[in-house]
Amino acid sequence: MEPTPENWAAADRWLSEALVGHDPALEEGLAAQQAAGLPAIEVAPLAGKMLHLLTRISGARRVLEIGTLGGYSTTWLARALPDDGRVVTIEAEPANAEVARSNLARAGVAERVEIRTGRGAEVLPTLEGPFDLVFIDADKESNTTYLDWAARLGRPGTVVVLDNIGRDGEIVRDDSEDPKVRGTRDALEMLGSDPRFDATALQTVGVKGWDGVAIAVIRASAVPRGTSS
Repeated sequence: MEPTPENWAAADRWLSEALVGHDPALEEGLAAQQAAGLPAIEVAPLAGKMLHLLTRISGARRVLEIGTLGGYSTTWLARALPDDGRVVTIEAEPANAEVARSNLARAGVAERVEIRTGRGAEVLPTLEGPFDLVFIDADKESNTTYLDWAARLGRPGTVVVLDNIGRDGEIVRDDSEDPKVRGTRDALEMLGSDPRFDATALQTVGVKGWDGVAIAVIRASAVPRGTSS
């Protein structure tokens, strides 16, 4: 088959059918999100399952998510936690947070999730770590701020996942004027140079187009600096 966006998406859908299957609660949540007018920028099903597995593999009990939207990825994360586990998720838009609350209740995981409403840069200093896994999927312009707080609120061994790093290949352009591209480039360069992180990245193609994800672990030599206010 030709490597076209249409064929990428078709292969992605086949893989999703084979490895994820159908989930009524998640699918109803996406329908509710669409009906509420939220943008269709949630992670794809395969990426949601990846987050779920990373949470389980890492043995996480406390998860921080930056960027809730309608709660799709939040549900995947919460389902991976033990009964006493907890997701703290930050959402800038109150209307989005309300949609997420309904979706989380529908999925039966509301008791494991705390939604903090506000801008990430304002909410993060109020949190107390350590978190065992941090998922960053918010405004790309603030990626380096979010990574810094991931290190502050994490511990040695904390897993950090940064979404949407492909940017249709535009990340190779050092002359890009797109703030999302620039924010993503800055974040990737930070992951490569900041001694607190050990990281890699994967390009992906599929229903989300040409995209990708970076995965990092906080090094044992890193000293968490996060405190609550």
